[in-house]
Amino acid sequence: MLTVLGFAMIATFLVLIMLKKMSPIAALVLIPALFCVVVGKGARLGDYVIDGVTSLAPTAAMLMFAIVYFGVMIDVGLFDPIVRAILRFCKADPLRIVVGTAFLAAIVSLDGDGSTTFMITVSAMYPLYKRLKMSLVVMTGVAAMANGVMNTLPWGGPTARAATALKLDAGDVFVPMIPALAAGLAFVVVLAYVLGRRERKRLGVLTLDEALVEERETETVLVGGGADKSGSAGGGSGAATAPGDDTDDDFQGGLDPERPTLRPKLYWFNALLTVALLTAMIMELLPIPVLFLLGAALALTVNFPHMPDQKARIGAHAENVLNVSGMVFAAAVFTGVLQGTGMVDHMARWLVDNIPDGMGPHMAFVTGLLSLPLTYFMSNDGFYFGVLPVLAEAGQAHGVSSLEIARASLVGQPLHMSSPLVPAVYVLVGMAKVEFGDHTRFVVKWAALTCLVILGAGMLFGII
Repeated sequence: MLTVLGFAMIATFLVLIMLKKMSPIAALVLIPALFCVVVGKGARLGDYVIDGVTSLAPTAAMLMFAIVYFGVMIDVGLFDPIVRAILRFCKADPLRIVVGTAFLAAIVSLDGDGSTTFMITVSAMYPLYKRLKMSLVVMTGVAAMANGVMNTLPWGGPTARAATALKLDAGDVFVPMIPALAAGLAFVVVLAYVLGRRERKRLGVLTLDEALVEERETETVLVGGGADKSGSAGGGSGAATAPGDDTDDDFQGGLDPERPTLRPKLYWFNALLTVALLTAMIMELLPIPVLFLLGAALALTVNFPHMPDQKARIGAHAENVLNVSGMVFAAAVFTGVLQGTGMVDHMARWLVDNIPDGMGPHMAFVTGLLSLPLTYFMSNDGFYFGVLPVLAEAGQAHGVSSLEIARASLVGQPLHMSSPLVPAVYVLVGMAKVEFGDHTRFVVKWAALTCLVILGAGMLFGII
């Protein structure tokens, strides 16, 4: 019964948000609360929620202060040279912009943190997508898939979890998988090329000046008058605005060379602070939430020493902070109920128990296939520490090594990075101003195909 209710709860949640019948926050809270009562454990709901919130509180804190930190870095112009370099490469060509998104997300993913990757990628690419009226779900989908492939790096999390759970060396798990993962990343780039061609066909290729003129003309028609080309920098927001230009703030905030929040004299301080922060994060000198808390406080104090300016910067990023942290705490209800009631354990056991006996010698392939739905509906901790050992035992009984099982377990990561249980995805869709349901509808099929490409390459190269 718990197995059926677990699948029913997940299906109900996904259907409601994809059909936009409920907001993700409301669905993450109300659906599991309802199913908790149906299971007969409504009296324990408070305990489950507190357990979930306790486990995700450090993540929420990290995201809150990371958004403030990188928001301030964008305000002061740290990423402007990156944006200008991408502009020179992309030349306002939708095809180049989508391919550039894939490469940028993959490169930034080397730090091993999805939230950081999405913040930097969206900060750099969002202005181009908005300026040329490109599909924003293409940006979020490509970024999520590229990050999902790169998330398998030993310091990214899944590889270390798989190695720890099965008592293996992380290098032995990861290094042989490099050809298959390279094939997966190549597929993402090819997919970005195809999606970019589709966008190019839909929009054509404009110069940035032509796109700007076209947008201003559209604004003139919409507001029934001329746009204020000079703009205004009111309230210390640092965004030059025009009538009817509410959605353009992010573009101006990323590229406007005249915005008052720029701190060119502090550029190298901010660059060194960011490098030091990311280095400390990779070396695990302090917990990540603490690092971003210290970094945000230092960045605000040095770049905006006056209290009104600091309050203005915090206020400018408050919406993103509230949306993302609210989503994380709402997700804590979902995960708390799923784990606390035992539904997730019953679902995993049901899947493992229903593997046909004839598939025993092919348990690595089975593990790769199961990693798609299981890492999407479960946290990485739940899958790698709860389910993977069971799959490994089943494989060993049929002569399949734990190393092959561990490698196959990494296959589902491109899909996992768009799971509603991954806090980083809310940073991605929140900063890109994309509905989570729209992102899910777009990305699931392509991410699943990317996973299958990695699995097929792994089998072709004899890795799995």
